Amino acid sequence: MSAEIGKRFKIRGVALASEIVQYVLIASTLAFALMTAGMKKTLYAALSLGGMCVCLGGLYWTMYAPYVGLFQMLIYGGAIVVLFVSVIMFVRGDQNE
Repeated sequence: MSAEIGKRFKIRGVALASEIVQYVLIASTLAFALMTAGMKKTLYAALSLGGMCVCLGGLYWTMYAPYVGLFQMLIYGGAIVVLFVSVIMFVRGDQNE
């Protein structure tokens, strides 16, 4: 359905704003995923995971699934990442000893 709408409103090869937003969200989701896998510090990896979850929720939102996007942002981007960060901060302890 969105492909038909996109074909109707494309003027001389110009993409819709929603398509541009989707491409930006896809690129940022992939960047955050690579940062999550590649970071050496676990705290930064957990924060990158949160950024990836928020971008993925925004991508769901642009694909006309607002409830899935909202739950993705709130549950994974919020609660799970806060849990990961708090566990990392509690377990890490004092690095100077």
